[in-house]
Amino acid sequence: MRSTRLRLGVAVLALVLGTQFAGATVADAQTNPFERGPAPTLASLNAAQGPFAIAQTTVARQSNFGGGTIYYPTDTSQGTFGAIAVSPGFFSAQSAIAWTGPRLASRGFVVFTISTLSIFDFPSSRASQLQAALNYLTQTSSVRSRIDASRLGVMGHSMGGGGSLEAARANPALQAAVPLQPWDSGQNFSTVRVPTLIVGAQNDSVAPVAQHSEPFYTQIPAASEKAYLEVAGASHSLGTTAETTQARLAVVWMKRYIDNDVRYEQFMCPAPTGSTINEYRNTCPG
Repeated sequence: MRSTRLRLGVAVLALVLGTQFAGATVADAQTNPFERGPAPTLASLNAAQGPFAIAQTTVARQSNFGGGTIYYPTDTSQGTFGAIAVSPGFFSAQSAIAWTGPRLASRGFVVFTISTLSIFDFPSSRASQLQAALNYLTQTSSVRSRIDASRLGVMGHSMGGGGSLEAARANPALQAAVPLQPWDSGQNFSTVRVPTLIVGAQNDSVAPVAQHSEPFYTQIPAASEKAYLEVAGASHSLGTTAETTQARLAVVWMKRYIDNDVRYEQFMCPAPTGSTINEYRNTCPG
């Protein structure tokens, strides 16, 4: 009789604990209202297309940035989306960073790949234009109702990457920044508080990592959350291509910090490795 009661007690306890843990799992899944899309896998992140069908619309030149293309998910059933503005580099057209639009939008973001007022604009001007583009997205654009204006990020290549760093420094309310092979001169980013992933190219002769990406990474305080990815054997033009490692980590970073989606942390920590990665440093979310 005693053993029967013991077995019954153990069964009841297991049922209670199981119910509690199941409830905790459901509660955990509901604590982040910004999750968009299914749980990621390495294969899904490496794919060119994410789970969201997307559309695009063009924007004419404005007084404070050069217009561009907005890519956005067509499905609004999951709610609003975070938004990202992307700048090309020096002497480059919007087409140079066009790959970022479909890659990020199909993962659940509204993405604005912009043209700059002049292909010769320096990083400080590109920073202002990125912010102007975000303002346009959230206040004026035809897709503004799809955007959560509290969850914004910036990205850019070369001087556009420098511009994204300067934009992050100027606007600590941004949720994420991803400078690709950033070039900037005479700047210090020790006051950046925005979570920032810097992507350097090992063989970059235009913005050598030792003079640009690495010092920029070092200057950003660890408390701000930061990572440095250096792609093996790559040149300065890396940011104009949808190279898989760079694209994957950019998606992971934006999903983790704009969407606050902890499902993506596994692709950041422990540090990713592979033949395409020459170096990876990070603080890991804490």
